[in-house]
Amino acid sequence: MPQPTKGARLGGSPAHERLILSNLATQLFQHGRITTTVAKAKRLRPLAERLITKAKKGDIHNRRQVMTVVRDKGVVHHLFTEIAPTFAERPGGYTRITKIGNRKGDAAPMAVIELVSEPLNTVRTTTAPAAPAPKAEETEAPKAEETPAAEAPAEETAEAPKAEEAEAKKDEA
Repeated sequence: MPQPTKGARLGGSPAHERLILSNLATQLFQHGRITTTVAKAKRLRPLAERLITKAKKGDIHNRRQVMTVVRDKGVVHHLFTEIAPTFAERPGGYTRITKIGNRKGDAAPMAVIELVSEPLNTVRTTTAPAAPAPKAEETEAPKAEETPAAEAPAEETAEAPKAEEAEAKKDEA
């Protein structure tokens, strides 16, 4: 017997909850991003990620399994032909949830759930090297200005091997 999901259901019954999640998944794949409550976005994320993983496999069996959740053939075709190839190199993490504040009418916490469009390699390479470089320049400049000119070369030569050792340790890790 399958283990029921913990917490309150989104609708009233399990069948209504499946319908809500099915409609949310259909709209997510159709539009690329949707605005919904945080609770619904958190419940939708694992379902959408499973469906994208099935679409990446691309065979008829997985297409039929996706069709049990997403009933619109046009959206399933879009998922298999356009969305899945963009995530071919990504091992997971196809969606992103961003909280946007509370809804005006009932103060329900709202969120935007969207498909990640950035390539996997570009995100990691641009953020990692850019962050340490400005910090190193900022720390070296005040030290050189505060010390007299005669002492500055001695400190720079002493700090250079320490910096190289620290970088070597980071590369090994």
